[in-house]
Amino acid sequence: MKTKTYAGIPEELAKLETAKIVLIPVPFDGTSTWQKGADKGPDAFLDASANMELYDIETDSEVYQQGVFLADAVTENTSPEAMVEAVHQATKKYIKKNKFVTVFGGEHSVSIGTIRAFNEMFEDLTVLHIDAHADLRESYEGSTCNHACAVYEASQTTNLIQVGIRSMDSIEKTVMDEEKTYFAHEMAVDDSWMDSAIDQMTENVFITFDLDAFDPSIMPSTGTPEPGGLLYYETLEFLKQVFAEKNVVGFDIVELCPNENDKSSDFLAAKLYYKMLSYKFQDENIEDTFESNFSNSNQEGNKKSKFNTEDDY
Repeated sequence: MKTKTYAGIPEELAKLETAKIVLIPVPFDGTSTWQKGADKGPDAFLDASANMELYDIETDSEVYQQGVFLADAVTENTSPEAMVEAVHQATKKYIKKNKFVTVFGGEHSVSIGTIRAFNEMFEDLTVLHIDAHADLRESYEGSTCNHACAVYEASQTTNLIQVGIRSMDSIEKTVMDEEKTYFAHEMAVDDSWMDSAIDQMTENVFITFDLDAFDPSIMPSTGTPEPGGLLYYETLEFLKQVFAEKNVVGFDIVELCPNENDKSSDFLAAKLYYKMLSYKFQDENIEDTFESNFSNSNQEGNKKSKFNTEDDY
C-alpha cells in the first residue's frame, strides 16, 4: 500500500531523515464559538494539495524537491490544554531535528503550542500574527488555551506584530501594543504598512496565519469570516518581503473550515502553504536538491536556533 505523502510527492522525498520540511496536521476544534469544522481543515488542505501543480511560476521553483515529511497528526483532544502541550512537544521535537517545521490546524488555539515551542528554540523571536481577530484575551470561557487567547502568551513573551486586525473586544486594548498592530481599515489607505511592520521585526520570525485574515470574498470557509480583509496578491507581496528580509524559522496556518460544496478556500490554503515554502527555499538549487536529500540535507540546520541537536525532546 502506498504511503500517504504531502501533495502526493514521491516517497523518497517524504522521508523524515532526508526532508528539510516537516508538516504537522492538528485537527482540533474544541473551543470555537460559531461555525464548527476546523478539525476537518487539515484533511481538506491535504486533499487540495494533492491536486495542485507543484511548479511555482513566480519563484521558478519546485519546493517539494527539498523534501516534505508529513508527520503523524496531533490528535490529542481531551482538553485544549492537553492539545496545546501535545503540539508544543511535537513541534519542538522536529525543530530539534533541524527541520523547517510547519503546522496546519485546526482552530487558532493550536498556535499557542507552536509559538511556545519556537520561542523556546529561537533567540529574540518575532511572532507575525496575520488575522482578522486580535486573539489577545488572557482567558476565555474558562480556559487560557481558547482560540480567543491564541497570541496572548506571545504578547507577553515575544515581539508580537499583528496584521489585518478588524475585530476585537475592548478588554484586548489593555494588552495590545497598538504601535505594532496594523488594523485593516488603516492598511487600506496606508501604502507604508508593509515596510513599517518589517522594520519592527527582529531577525528570527515565526508566522501564525489565520485564514480569516483574508477577505471572505476569496476565503469564505473559515469559522468567523470578517468583511474588509486582505486580498491574495497584497498578502503574497508582504510575505515575500518578510521571507526575503528576515529569517522565517517556521509557520502555521489555521482556521480552514471546509465547505464540501465549495473547494476554493481549500485550494487557496493549499496554494498559500506552498507559496510560503517557495519563498523560504527559492534560492536553493533545484538540480542539487535531490542528491543533497540523501547526503547532508540536515547539516544546514537552523543556524540561529538556541539548540542544535538531533535528540528527541
